Amino acid sequence: MRNNAPERLVARCSTFSTPARPAGASQGAALAARPTSGRRLTARVLPLLAAAALGSAALLSPAPASAQSKIAVVDVRRAMLETEEGLRVQATLKKLFDSRQVELDTKRRALDDERDKLDKEAQAGKTPKDVLQRRFETWQRQAAEFQATTLDAQREMQRKESELTTPMLQKVLGLLRRLAAQEGYDLILDKSAVPYYRADLELTDRAIQLYNSGQAGEAPPAKGAPPAKVAPPAAPAKPAAPAKK
Repeated sequence: MRNNAPERLVARCSTFSTPARPAGASQGAALAARPTSGRRLTARVLPLLAAAALGSAALLSPAPASAQSKIAVVDVRRAMLETEEGLRVQATLKKLFDSRQVELDTKRRALDDERDKLDKEAQAGKTPKDVLQRRFETWQRQAAEFQATTLDAQREMQRKESELTTPMLQKVLGLLRRLAAQEGYDLILDKSAVPYYRADLELTDRAIQLYNSGQAGEAPPAKGAPPAKVAPPAAPAKPAAPAKK
């Protein structure tokens, strides 16, 4: 029986399955079941909130669209990633991810080495079965603890990413509200939801420049216009349960 490593938006960590010994199985058969290592923890910087904010095509819609509507397009994810603050956040997250990866790899290698020793001793038949059984049960507990540690690390990465990127997302959306209010945009669409648009309608580079200049933030709507509405970020995905075969 094998448990595949759960996948997350923030990171992917190595996990072990913890095979139970079948009733009546021999010591050698119990030791023959190998744990499965998952893929490395991969830093996926800033996908969580940037993608969540784009659940709706219309990011800003101060007034109903009409034939005379003034429309613009923006890549919110790039507007976050390519700002000076976004680059610093990416570097911070990568450093944290790499540190946790080293820690997890060290624990995984230790478990692999112990399992190899148990397999060799079981095949040699020189170690008493009750001793091997106790060591194998200890290994199983450690493997289960490692899997729990892996899931905790994934959650920690997601929390840290959310902590660093939520303020950036709100600044970008505030900046877009300002542009909509000052320049009379009726609709600002996210680039990922638009199959075609004229290049001159895109505000992404301008948004990055304004963000870097410190102009990101809220602005009141134009006089007589209803408040701009922003699609709220979706809730972060819950960690998937390990698949069973």
